[in-house]
Amino acid sequence: EQIRTNVALNEANVKIAGAHAGVSVGPDGATHQAVEDLAIMRCLPGMTVIAPCDMIETRKAVLAASHLKGAVYVRFAREKTPLFTTEETPFEIGKATVFRDGSDVALVACGPLVHDALLTAAELEKEGIDCRVINNHTVKPMDETTMIQAAKECGAIVTVEEHQWMGGMGSRVAEVLAQNYPVP
Repeated sequence: EQIRTNVALNEANVKIAGAHAGVSVGPDGATHQAVEDLAIMRCLPGMTVIAPCDMIETRKAVLAASHLKGAVYVRFAREKTPLFTTEETPFEIGKATVFRDGSDVALVACGPLVHDALLTAAELEKEGIDCRVINNHTVKPMDETTMIQAAKECGAIVTVEEHQWMGGMGSRVAEVLAQNYPVP
């Protein structure tokens, strides 16, 4: 209520850090596993929603959010996550990054599960499946161009995130594809 009324509806220049997101918080259980936060924040007017993949990208996201006028929600993981981006890895709010090219299927991921998507792509390559991996760190506004291009070039998209199936990053990808270029 406070975020909706005092921040979003008032177009306040507020930055929100959400910690303990997803199921990777481990043994703390369901009371500590926020799996609806992206959906809640995504539906608020004017709210930018970011789920960075590692510590280096998180620093870039926080700095970029600080320069953006308006409300921003940045989702933090609790557990240690592998570092796999560098200072040179591009980061721009609203612009997804292709971490691995492929033509059979696109794995679109956000948060720490981007690393898992890269590992999965390497395993599937052994079976002859060529996976594109897209780091979709900005859930809102989403990089629709990259999603549509992946759909056209790969013909299928699998989303990977720590969120319930309704309202999160995967739902937004499905909305973009349904409106522009439906694929499985």
